[in-house]
Amino acid sequence: MSLGGGGGGGRQQLQALSQEIEAIEEEIEELRADIEALQTEKTEIDEAIEALDLIETGSTVQVPLGGDAYVRAEVQDIDEVVVGLGGGYAAEQDEDEAVDTLESKKETVDDRIDEVESEVAELESESQQLEQQAQQAQQQMMQQQMQGMQEGEDE
Repeated sequence: MSLGGGGGGGRQQLQALSQEIEAIEEEIEELRADIEALQTEKTEIDEAIEALDLIETGSTVQVPLGGDAYVRAEVQDIDEVVVGLGGGYAAEQDEDEAVDTLESKKETVDDRIDEVESEVAELESESQQLEQQAQQAQQQMMQQQMQGMQEGEDE
């Protein structure tokens, strides 16, 4: 990345670096939002596992209807748990199988969180490198301007 002659090339380089840094920062924010959503999903899985451990046949529970409305219902058989498998599919499982399925889903979510956090770390590193390049380019541009001013005074 050469600065070219004069200040114009340096300004263009700084602008390009600034745009790259801004794009990376936006991507980091999107990934952090993804991490937050994954952590919420993980919490919901933990709550489901805990509920399955506590609920017994005959327990009264509140069932969400949507729109923040609930009805009370009695659990007829804890060995008939319907668990989402992903891709719009669900299966009826007994309590132990349901907990195993939920634990597996939680591991998958944990793996995805690790992957996204790794992506964030790589982008942050790239952003820091670009910021250093921008600082160097700005310093070189200032030095060229100072040299130009000194040459102008010498004449």
